[in-house]
Amino acid sequence: MAARHGERLKRGKERALVAEVKHDGKRLALAFPQTYVNDSGLSVAALVRRFGIDDLRRLVVLHDELDLPVGRVKLKVGGGTAGHNGLKSIQAHLHDNGFVRIRIGVDKPPGKRQGADHVLKRPSKSDKEALEVAVQVAADAVEAILEEGPEAAMNRYNTRPD
Repeated sequence: MAARHGERLKRGKERALVAEVKHDGKRLALAFPQTYVNDSGLSVAALVRRFGIDDLRRLVVLHDELDLPVGRVKLKVGGGTAGHNGLKSIQAHLHDNGFVRIRIGVDKPPGKRQGADHVLKRPSKSDKEALEVAVQVAADAVEAILEEGPEAAMNRYNTRPD
């Protein structure tokens, strides 16, 4: 997203790489926490305070999702964590789960492999290509959320064919 808008992420005080861009005349703060995933709520809570986000529906969290096929992108507002330690941390630090999520499918691990091991391994060439496309779709979804709101964006992106 930062490159798409001619910016670069820079180290911020909130234990995150941060950039601010304008899209369609609206300010968009981009951040990539630099904590361990299971501590990402520390960074997100500090960013929410810094940018004065009082309505968590204005916070969009992009994350990997084991329950979706590789490369599938789906949006939702609120909900559970499905065992995702990053989401657990964010919910714990914000004391709320009403933020918008963009879920990027990475599929379930084969056999008895644990989810953490699965998401930390290098993806296959075909998975990497699918994930590169998914990241661009996710960026488009962020812009749609900013332009039209979460519900309209969900209607558009959650009904897309795989």
